Amino acid sequence: MSQTTHDTLETKNLHVAFGGIHALSGVDLMIETGIVQGLIGPNGAGKTTLVNVLSGFQPPTRGRVLLSGADVSKQGPQKLAKAGIGRSFQAARLFHDMTVTQNLMTPAIATGLSKTKAHDRSEDILKWMGLSHLGNHLAGSLSYGDERRISIARGLALDPKFVLLDEPASGMNDSECQDLMNIILDIPSRFGCGVLLIEHNMKVIMGVCERVHVLDGGRSLAEGTPSEVQDNPDVRRAYLGDDDTTVAA
Repeated sequence: MSQTTHDTLETKNLHVAFGGIHALSGVDLMIETGIVQGLIGPNGAGKTTLVNVLSGFQPPTRGRVLLSGADVSKQGPQKLAKAGIGRSFQAARLFHDMTVTQNLMTPAIATGLSKTKAHDRSEDILKWMGLSHLGNHLAGSLSYGDERRISIARGLALDPKFVLLDEPASGMNDSECQDLMNIILDIPSRFGCGVLLIEHNMKVIMGVCERVHVLDGGRSLAEGTPSEVQDNPDVRRAYLGDDDTTVAA
């Protein structure tokens, strides 16, 4: 499943406006294969809007999205999925009347795999995640935590160059978060892809990310290692309104 080439996904001077509201203003971001990049910011910072642009669900008002140097700004989600951009959603968006394996097979088949190879890929991913026992279960019967994990698995079924995870730890308990962290840490080496992790849980961000990009009010506020970002007074002010307090881990 691994990618053999080095790829990048980046935005250049990205703007998104909804009427008079500027959701994103001049954001420059680069994600590379082989690492986990965090994306954090207060509520309303523009994180999900940025992920929607990167995955083709929201066209930019201005600026560009580049996939390994090629401009993909005007491509929709189907084309970007085939080009190697997978994602999960805050709401899992599984097909509840299909089995878990069928949920994974659907995007794999959309990339051009035969049903047999799509089934094999889906089974491999479920085995790796320790979820093989759920393969024949209807997605609508899953627990909340399993539903979120299967959403990640479905994004990986594309065999992506990049997978964008939108708040996967939301609503999980500490044990589930630890399991999730182990999965995310293993994704770059196992799949050869890059990960963009959008998350409010700072323990997860600090535990798995090599670099972190911070948005505030639709603008890039900071970028660096987790410790650099955690110690940044501008980041502390954006989160807590207090430059004497560190971002809680």
